[in-house]
Amino acid sequence: MPLLNTRKGERKVKVTFANGLLFVESDGGKPQAFPLEWFPKLLNATDEEREDWSQTDKGIRFNKLDTDVML
Repeated sequence: MPLLNTRKGERKVKVTFANGLLFVESDGGKPQAFPLEWFPKLLNATDEEREDWSQTDKGIRFNKLDTDVML
């Protein structure tokens, strides 16, 4: 499962997909679930497109899909 450290090393995020949901879990935090129906590009994306993401100050950016999930 992908993990990302920001340059400052302050936050870590785990992003997973299961049962039509996007799960985002911060280091030591509880997971948040989002229905993929809210993000049609993610719903129809390939695994490769979903795995190409980066953490931003406000959430997750799916680079190949040009889609942001604000947290």
